Amino acid sequence: MSSEFIQGEEVKLEPLESDMASLKRQEAQQYIYLDGNSLTTEQLLRLGNGTYKIKLTPEAERRVNKSRDLVEKVINENQVVYGINTGFGKFARTVIPRDKLKELQENVVRSTAVGVGDPLSPERSRMLLALRINVLAKGYSGISLETFSQMIQAFNASCLSYVPEKGTIGASGDLAPLAHLALGLMGEGKMWSPKSGWTDAKYVLQAYGLQPISLKAKEGLALINGTQMITSLGAEAVERATVIARQADIIAALTLEVLKGTTRAFDSDIHDLRPHPGQVKVAARLRSLLHSDIHPSEIAGSHRLCEHVQDPYTLCCCPQVHGVVNDTIAFVKTILVTEMNSVTDNPIVFAERGEIISGGNFHGEYPAKALDYLAIGVHELASISERRIERLCNPSLSELPAFLVNDGGLNCGFMMAQCTAAALVSENKVLCHPSSVDSLSTSAAAEDHVSMGGWAARKALRVIEHVEQVLAIELLAACQGLEFVRPLHTTEPLERVYELLRTVVKPLVRDRFMTSDFEIARKLLTEEKVWQAVQPYMEQHKLPQVPE
Repeated sequence: MSSEFIQGEEVKLEPLESDMASLKRQEAQQYIYLDGNSLTTEQLLRLGNGTYKIKLTPEAERRVNKSRDLVEKVINENQVVYGINTGFGKFARTVIPRDKLKELQENVVRSTAVGVGDPLSPERSRMLLALRINVLAKGYSGISLETFSQMIQAFNASCLSYVPEKGTIGASGDLAPLAHLALGLMGEGKMWSPKSGWTDAKYVLQAYGLQPISLKAKEGLALINGTQMITSLGAEAVERATVIARQADIIAALTLEVLKGTTRAFDSDIHDLRPHPGQVKVAARLRSLLHSDIHPSEIAGSHRLCEHVQDPYTLCCCPQVHGVVNDTIAFVKTILVTEMNSVTDNPIVFAERGEIISGGNFHGEYPAKALDYLAIGVHELASISERRIERLCNPSLSELPAFLVNDGGLNCGFMMAQCTAAALVSENKVLCHPSSVDSLSTSAAAEDHVSMGGWAARKALRVIEHVEQVLAIELLAACQGLEFVRPLHTTEPLERVYELLRTVVKPLVRDRFMTSDFEIARKLLTEEKVWQAVQPYMEQHKLPQVPE
């Protein structure tokens, strides 16, 4: 909105209708409106990378005010309610005087901020804060709109608390990480901002003209009780898993071409007889990339009359193995989206009923179990990929030079690259042991069963990182193998993948330092460049409509 000064007074000039439409579009692009009910994993990642800011919907503001009104009513009527005017855990029967309620809430934050280890990155801290804001927007936590607005202001200014990654057992939610999140907002501990990096929280808030939060009754508990650490890291894990899973199909197709495999195993009639959604989807993707009337392959034509009828399982069973990974990701995403938009703190303020009730929604078992399952599922992409790398490198299993290099002996080629892939797969086997089968009694046996969900989330991310690295090595190896099949060409979409890689990584003519090649190839995958290269060609096929 523009303005002019007339006789010393500022006069607001209303923008033209077209300008108003433009402003609305800009605002829609800059903000994600949170209502506590409809946040997606994709949106949470966008909030995490700083692309968007947060606004509350009017309905969310109304709900927050109503729940706070009930908390104030409880205090004014001297009712005894857990977490409002009692101690916590073992001290639940200890009634706290009214003049100590502010101190009670500050104490629970300070005493609970006992995490250890490296801090979450600013992106992950931002996701954690955004998800906590979304849950509070549901209006069942009893926080005041004043305090809530201060949290949103801190998020929008990228003033992000120092949150150590270790210390949560996923019992009464992620108490320690969320306490660190609250501590920074109180002006204590450390914070990060784009201007300051990591420094004292009070100075960070001051630099952005923000006031530290002064906790009212119930607000300390409202800030620290919930599963947002598990769930925000889980949202990142499931989105990264989605990205790598669909590109694994492309890399597998390229390897199959180089090893002169058959496409017969991907016939749609085979998969219609076992119609798991992921299996059907992967088979269709492979058909869209490999030899067909739409995208012919010279390589496929070169062995069309051979007597070979069945490939090794790492090639012919890709739809079954990759398929269940896709279905696992879809299942886990459903669990996490539900969790992201659920009330997971305690006690719960039911403003419509006029009651505040203690329950167990804080328990982290749902996201913990789901993320253990995600790690187990996605790991299989690396496991089968490493076996394909072995087939590419082993001359007794392929028609290619040993370790994909000329002058073998003088050059080692991909010999040790395959060892790196094997090492990562072996690490994953240990990391895939589910953390949620463990439990330790804490808080004087008040918390006598816990989920260990924080570790489930962190190790799921580590497993996915290893999967990305292994598939990057297979991408390099498959493109290197293609050098020895020339002058024959593969299908047009797979040639686009080869060309994409060759814009950033040269063929391996003689031994060289390869770690940087691995990271470059991995970046192509994490940025979805490989998917983007083939997507237009895949769309030319009529892929089956199966649930995401």
